[in-house]
Amino acid sequence: MPAAGKGHGVYDADPVALLAREVLRERTGELVAEACAWSVGMSDRPHHVRRHGRVVPSGASLGSRAAADLPLGVEEDAPLELGDARAGSFQDALGALTADGRLYAQVLEDELLVPFVRETCVRAAERARAQSPAQWQELLDELGEDGTDLVEVVRAAEWDAPLLTEAEQLLLAALADVPLVETEAEGLPLSLVRAAERELRAAVPPANGELAPPEEDLAGALFLADVALRAAGLPVPVPPEQADGLLTALVAEGLEPQEVLSLLPHLPVQQDTADAVAERLRRTG
Repeated sequence: MPAAGKGHGVYDADPVALLAREVLRERTGELVAEACAWSVGMSDRPHHVRRHGRVVPSGASLGSRAAADLPLGVEEDAPLELGDARAGSFQDALGALTADGRLYAQVLEDELLVPFVRETCVRAAERARAQSPAQWQELLDELGEDGTDLVEVVRAAEWDAPLLTEAEQLLLAALADVPLVETEAEGLPLSLVRAAERELRAAVPPANGELAPPEEDLAGALFLADVALRAAGLPVPVPPEQADGLLTALVAEGLEPQEVLSLLPHLPVQQDTADAVAERLRRTG
């Protein structure tokens, strides 16, 4: 889990940071739901221990140990905030070792907390930009940013650093003592939705007939596209009749036409929708 950032004092000095904190609290239910979805399948994963300096399977699964009320985490490895966990709980599972020697808490941070907090900061930035354009421009001038890439603005302002700690605290407050098997059961429906979205992204071929660039090269644009889809409230996968709405939302988020074309294979859209958006972009030149 994330280490402490700048501390809560940053909220008093920076109105956008305070707004980001408010947005995070508004999204607490969403954060908890995403964490439950993320936990699905953990019970089936092998339990690992350290022996003679090496990480090796213990011969049991996380689920079988949880069912027997045996601890999943290793006390000497778990950070302070994960200590004194109830055996078999979600908090206990976060303190368990992965095959590569990390804690599941670190995996959760990388896969869920960091992108969730960054998206939260982007939403707060959008709200601040709409509410106080003059103050927003002053902030951009201080940061040396032009505001076209809100992810870069978030990184420059470092709003996400203290928010990571707060997101962790909110999550543990909600799920710490909940049995792992219950978090998995709660998260199963959303987990299936997320899996379907990944399959759709993988199945849609590039609309321009070229190989799609690796996702890591489009990380910032993918993040903005996800923000645009959520803000527009479009159904997923996006049907062809919503092609215009999809294109409008992506362009409004500051994405360039070529970026949109490159993103289409990675977005939760139907093939006909991707083709329609590509055709509209070609017509507008």
